[in-house]
Amino acid sequence: MLDANIKNQLQAYLTRLVAPIELVASLDDSAKAQEMRELLADIASLSDKVSVREDGSAARRPSFGIARAGEAPRIHFAGIPMGHEFTSLVLALLQSGGHPPKLEADVIEQIKGLSAGAGGKFSFEVFISLSCHNCPDVVQALNTMAVLNPAFEATMIDGGMFQKEVEQRQIMGVPAVYLNGELFGQGRMSAEEILAKLDTGASAREAAKISEKEEFDVLVVGGGPAGAAAAIYAARKGIRTGVVAERFGGQVLDTLGIENFISVKATEGPKLAVALEQHVREYPVDVMNLQKVEQLVPATDGGTVELRLASGAVLKSKTVILATGARWREMNVPGEAEYRTKGVAYCPHCDGPLFKGKRVAVIGGGNSGVEAAIDLAGIVSHVTLIEFLDVLRADDVLQKKLYSLPNVTVIKSAQVTEVSGDGQKVNGLIYKDRVSGEAHRVELEGIFVQIGLLPNTDFLKGTVELSKHGEIVIDAKGHTSLPGVFAAGDCTTVPYKQIIIAMGEGAKASLSAFDHLIRG
Repeated sequence: MLDANIKNQLQAYLTRLVAPIELVASLDDSAKAQEMRELLADIASLSDKVSVREDGSAARRPSFGIARAGEAPRIHFAGIPMGHEFTSLVLALLQSGGHPPKLEADVIEQIKGLSAGAGGKFSFEVFISLSCHNCPDVVQALNTMAVLNPAFEATMIDGGMFQKEVEQRQIMGVPAVYLNGELFGQGRMSAEEILAKLDTGASAREAAKISEKEEFDVLVVGGGPAGAAAAIYAARKGIRTGVVAERFGGQVLDTLGIENFISVKATEGPKLAVALEQHVREYPVDVMNLQKVEQLVPATDGGTVELRLASGAVLKSKTVILATGARWREMNVPGEAEYRTKGVAYCPHCDGPLFKGKRVAVIGGGNSGVEAAIDLAGIVSHVTLIEFLDVLRADDVLQKKLYSLPNVTVIKSAQVTEVSGDGQKVNGLIYKDRVSGEAHRVELEGIFVQIGLLPNTDFLKGTVELSKHGEIVIDAKGHTSLPGVFAAGDCTTVPYKQIIIAMGEGAKASLSAFDHLIRG
């Protein structure tokens, strides 16, 4: 099951086991069960602290649980955790065997302190696809919670293997997280985000804690490439630096393949996001994650800039760097919001496998849209690509590949006007032919929207100068229209929205903020 290279790596990891662990399998006669049996046997052969037992007691088969020897499993894998989930498997093995998780001490204590009530359980199920790069974060967070707190139980379910259950629950987007049988959330979630939903008093406690913080010299809003670079450059100057972000990593977390980051031949967005945060935390930077800024109050009479957060907390700083990035652009047509995660999706890598054998549409003829259509064509029965303009904007090599595929239809000069559904899930879309004006309907089960990005600047309207596209207007040094307020990255008017450009812009804005401080 595992090749020699992976076995060697895994064997090295398993030397970190502190206590013996047991893999408890529930198998049947299927081919997948045989694969799982081979996988578990391979793992057990690599360490004398790992044993395998088949007891067949789990309802989902094939599946297996991991537990410290002598204990009942609280971590379960209903599916074969390869692909993006292999790391989840490795971490579950190590943490079940006593290797400490990489979480902040206060987060660990918060997890240990949670109670589900007398005799209660936090029984989590996470439906994933093995090609989803967002899913492992959720799986790993819940597995860690199950290791730390006996009230937690976590089960990863491969939607491709358990398709009947996916259809019964009408799951059309992953990761889909259920708590005690009820939908808990969809999309990427960190341990902190899950805790915030479980521990309802945590937000108020954190807001009070944040409001007590001393004034910063530089306060960065946003934890993407621009924000991380700005924070590092500021911290290296020895000044009091803080980062407030809704989610550290930003849009990079939703990017799969990155092959144009100079000096790094290839990487993935989530890996880069982890590296960014680790680099920032090498310095004395106060990182305030999961915090949304709702208002910026400009400084008056040479005073400080205020940031007012959604939690009610207030932060003060001598200078502010806005690096809020961008988000997926929506079509803004009737039915889109209603059927989001019910057939309307924005990540073909994550959600594509859920539409195996079905009909889907891709909206957008740029590189992202055409790449999505090419990828999906290998999974679904048919792809309809819809482009607003009369030409596709993707690179020529991508267009040639697209037109070579037998199960792809390209419709140009078309404007989507409505997403239709049966109340539960998408069943089609309506578009207008921009030449004839005629309306047409396409019957389908999924729609992948790939029409670019919008800057996250809504909270700044009326405060700093914005372009007609909502971007923060900056000069060559990152100055905004407000003294002491700088901006960088995809939320600004800087051309070419690229990770490497955002990093450079973040460094530039930070140097400008430092210059402002020493000249003030």
